[in-house]
Amino acid sequence: MRMNKMGYSPRDLFFGEQGRDKLISGISKISKAVKSTLGPNGQTVLIESPEHLRGITITKDGVTVAKSVHLLDPVENLAVQMMRDAADNTATIAGDGTTTSIVIAEALCKTGIKKMSNNNDINKTEVLRKISKMTDEVIAELSKNSIKLTSRNMKDVATISANNDQEIGDLITKAYKLVGKDGVVTVENSQSDSTYIDVTNGIKFKRGYTSGLFVNDHKNDECIMDDVYVLMTDHLIDRPDQIEGVLREIVSKRHKLLIIGNLSEKAVNTLAANVVKNGLSFCNVQPPQFGYRMHEMMSDIALALGGKYFQEGVGDDLSMITMADLGHASRVIIGRDSSIIIRGESNMSDVIRRVSDLNEQIKITKSKKDRDFINERIATLNGGVGVIYAGGNSDVEQKELYDRIEDSICAVRSALDEGIIGGGGVPLLRCASRILSTYLSSENIDDVVSASILSAGIMAPFNQILINSGLDSNEISSVMDDISWDSFTCDFNYGLNVKTLERGNLIKLGVIDPLKVTKNALKNAVSVSTTILSTDAILTMARSYETK
Repeated sequence: MRMNKMGYSPRDLFFGEQGRDKLISGISKISKAVKSTLGPNGQTVLIESPEHLRGITITKDGVTVAKSVHLLDPVENLAVQMMRDAADNTATIAGDGTTTSIVIAEALCKTGIKKMSNNNDINKTEVLRKISKMTDEVIAELSKNSIKLTSRNMKDVATISANNDQEIGDLITKAYKLVGKDGVVTVENSQSDSTYIDVTNGIKFKRGYTSGLFVNDHKNDECIMDDVYVLMTDHLIDRPDQIEGVLREIVSKRHKLLIIGNLSEKAVNTLAANVVKNGLSFCNVQPPQFGYRMHEMMSDIALALGGKYFQEGVGDDLSMITMADLGHASRVIIGRDSSIIIRGESNMSDVIRRVSDLNEQIKITKSKKDRDFINERIATLNGGVGVIYAGGNSDVEQKELYDRIEDSICAVRSALDEGIIGGGGVPLLRCASRILSTYLSSENIDDVVSASILSAGIMAPFNQILINSGLDSNEISSVMDDISWDSFTCDFNYGLNVKTLERGNLIKLGVIDPLKVTKNALKNAVSVSTTILSTDAILTMARSYETK
């Protein structure tokens, strides 16, 4: 943009009600686009390619819809950005729940403005603080009523998150059974119209790439390489010529190389420049863990990959490294925060022996921390990687299926982490009843207003699911009366399966949500809503000043 005559960038200012009205308008627009996808009877959304080309996306994935919403009005667009951040944070942490987060946030903001505007009897700051405090109480109540995921429930979680697609639910359940609880399941595009599973042995640890320039799959923000040599060391590699013994052959034969070790900024930049300018295939990740645990984990990885772990402490000379010292992986998937290495089968006998030794070691280990670490090592060696390949007769069909499978995998992963609760927004409805019962009769007006705002927000997902199911207002009122009865004595998971209209224990009926998803959707919705409700002045770049 060319510099304006004034030499600075003027701003438009919006205060009080004028600014809040625009924020609410933006929230309503993104919410209307996203919330129609919620529940088993939710609808899909059609999205045009941002480049106005032939690319079209048809999706029921809330975060995909949210990321595609950009508004012309700058204040409305600020609200959209904040809602998008709430959805994105939920997806990042829990992998699902983005639509729920936006639905809750919209209800919180609209109810909050209605309850707090021109109300001189309340302390606005105290109300927002109490909303956050009550949210912690709701999360504690949800956690108390969660249960561990079973094989039977896993299929229900997978099916529901895949838009009630039984076939996908079966595939994902089968994949997790094959890789085990320590394994990893991912999704990729199939080269045919078939959707199928491929399971291989793999290793996963929490370290990502050291430079974004190594990324070659920009859609998923990952560096993916097949048939890869792996160098493992605890030496600091300050210059690439320290490993010249292998780099020369790697470069001349156009091999691919992953370095698990610490590189200086100069060394990282040199490798990254060769990736960008010369089309070479390099990637670097830092070693997992720290101290003695790092050495043991690196030793395990080297064993699994059939390579040597070069240790400075035992006198290994990095300049003497040869191709024979490198490990080998059939595939690596390096993300921003984690790495997956899919190994071959050649070293399985060594791995089995190491796992057997570790199982014996854990029997004589008294420290819980040490036992947990040994279990982590066993998981690293034993863990499998299952890839579900999404097929389709067209790009549009394949994209839509890919999104549903990805959502479903993330939901199962979250359920494995923290357990499950009843679905359909019912547990949040129960918590809303308890919050109202506890605080509505309080003599403190701030308590009453806070409880009213929060309860309206956490009842919204249940209400939206009923609306999306096509029920009229009288039917919705009847269901709300039935489900909302005495939340202190009834079954916490008693509710309605909107697909079959059957009432009962939702977990037994197969209507299930991961606790982690619901919890993080609520947390992020409250965070963004309290920020919006505390806003009184908004500054945006002026759009109409003269330029030269």
